[in-house]
Amino acid sequence: MAIIGNDISQAKKLLLEGELVAIPTETVYGLAANALNPEAVTKIFVAKERPSFDPLIVHVASIDQAQEFVTALPDKAIQLAQHFWPGPLTLVLPKQSVIPDIVTSGLTTVGIRCPDHDLTRQLLNELPFPLAAPSANPFGYVSPTTAEHVNNQLGHQIKYILDGGPCRIGLESTIVGFENDKAIIYRRGGISEEEISNIIGEVNHQLTSSNPVAPGQLDSHYAPRKRFFLGNIDELKKDHAGKKIGILRFKDGSSSLEEHLLVLSKYGDLEEAARNLFAALRQFDQMDIEVILAEPAPESGIGKAINDRLKRAATK
Repeated sequence: MAIIGNDISQAKKLLLEGELVAIPTETVYGLAANALNPEAVTKIFVAKERPSFDPLIVHVASIDQAQEFVTALPDKAIQLAQHFWPGPLTLVLPKQSVIPDIVTSGLTTVGIRCPDHDLTRQLLNELPFPLAAPSANPFGYVSPTTAEHVNNQLGHQIKYILDGGPCRIGLESTIVGFENDKAIIYRRGGISEEEISNIIGEVNHQLTSSNPVAPGQLDSHYAPRKRFFLGNIDELKKDHAGKKIGILRFKDGSSSLEEHLLVLSKYGDLEEAARNLFAALRQFDQMDIEVILAEPAPESGIGKAINDRLKRAATK
C-alpha cells in the first residue's frame, strides 16, 4: 500500500522522478503526474485502467501559469477564472504544443484548472511543471474524497498519497468550454450553472458524448459495484421486493423500518449532500445488499450536479 502523509517535499521528489502521487483538492483526490511528461502520464491511464479517449485535466498554480499552456484565453474564460480560481472550475481551451497529445486524447484543446487546496497549491508552486490529475480511482468507479479511499483502491499502484483531509466539496469541478464566444458546460460540478451565468450570461450544455472533449461525459460513470437505481423510493422498493436493499435518501424524514439507509443531508443542505455523496456510495459497497435505491436531489444549484452523478451511476 502507499505511504500516506503531508510531506510536500516527498510528493515533489516522486513527481520529479516521473512517478504518480495522489493529491488532495477541494473537489476529490486526484492521481497526479507531470503533465509535460508523456511517460509519466501513461502511468495514470495504466493505474486507472482509463481508456485513452478520455482526456485529463491539467492543474496549475495560477491564471498566469495557465496562459503558458494555452494559445487563447477568451474574455469569458478570463472572467470566470478571475472569479472562481482557485476553485472547482475547469476551462477547456486551445492548447499549446507543449501539452502532450496523451493528456488531451489527441484533441486540440486542454482542460485546465487551479485547485483550491493549500497543500496542492503549495506543491504546484514548487514544481517546474503542471500536473495532469484525474480522480484517483479505478475508471468509472466512485471518486475518492479521503486519502483512505485512494489507498483502498490504488494504494498498490502508487507510492505516496498527499493527505489533505476530507474533500470540502466532494464533487468534481464544473467544466466549461467555448465555441464562437458561446460558453458550453461539458460537466456539472462544484460551481452551479447559475453562478456561471451570473458572471458571463447565457450558457449552453453538452453533458454527454461517446467521444468526450472533457472528463465525465460518458453515460455510465461514478458507479458503485452494486446495482444502482434512481427514482421514487417507494416505487423502486416494489420493483425490488425480496432483495437485500440499500436506500440513499437526500434528506431525513424516512421510515425507521428502512434498514440499510444512508442520508446525504439530515436537513436537506445541498452542499452537505454533495460532500457526502461519494462516501455514501462507497459505504453501500461494503454492505450486505444486492441493490441500491436512490432518490434525486432538488434540481437547483449544485443539486443538478448531484443528480448528474446519480443518473450516470444508474446507467448500465
